[in-house]
Amino acid sequence: MNGSRSGRGRRIVLWRHGQTAWNLERRFQGSTDIELTEEGVGQARRAARLLASLKPDAVVASDLRRAVATAAELAAVTGLTVAHDAALRETYAGAWQGLTHEEIVERYGEQYTAWKRGEPVRRGGGELETEVADRAAPVVLEHAEKLPADGTLVVVSHGGTIRTTIGRLLGLEAHHWEGLGGLTNCCWSVLGEGARGWRLLEHNAGTLPEPVLGDDV
Repeated sequence: MNGSRSGRGRRIVLWRHGQTAWNLERRFQGSTDIELTEEGVGQARRAARLLASLKPDAVVASDLRRAVATAAELAAVTGLTVAHDAALRETYAGAWQGLTHEEIVERYGEQYTAWKRGEPVRRGGGELETEVADRAAPVVLEHAEKLPADGTLVVVSHGGTIRTTIGRLLGLEAHHWEGLGGLTNCCWSVLGEGARGWRLLEHNAGTLPEPVLGDDV
């Protein structure tokens, strides 16, 4: 991206929330409402300064506390008002929520393996990934449609929800969504509007490569 916005089309920045204690413990958060750690707040603050340079026109965020607090850092440096929408929450994963990666593999090994193969799986009895996309992608598009011709929308959400939303907006079949690698805490991906629809311009931008700690277990 550059400072000149003329003629580039609309852009959507999908920004994952900062670090939580459950991220560090590799616990599947899902829709559990976990706060940011002190480091997570610092991550959001640093990332917000970079994202502010993109001169976003609007910000919409999940209503879970880790996303609310992350979005608040961008609001503080841009003066934008953040819209919150429960449809941008992380995947509800039922019995998996609160379990570590190792516990999930031990207790739900077949289900986990099927999910990793790209099969439609209700992890822990929760939502299908396609159902997450069904609720999240329309909200992102609704806000994107309100942008000026060369405007930028920042969406503050969660790793799994961002991946499924990107997959849906790119028109990928659901079993290919796993091919989109996870996002590190407080990193983002960028979609740009092209002649044939949305295109992936950047993925997991914003930091040097780090292990992904989150719900993409």
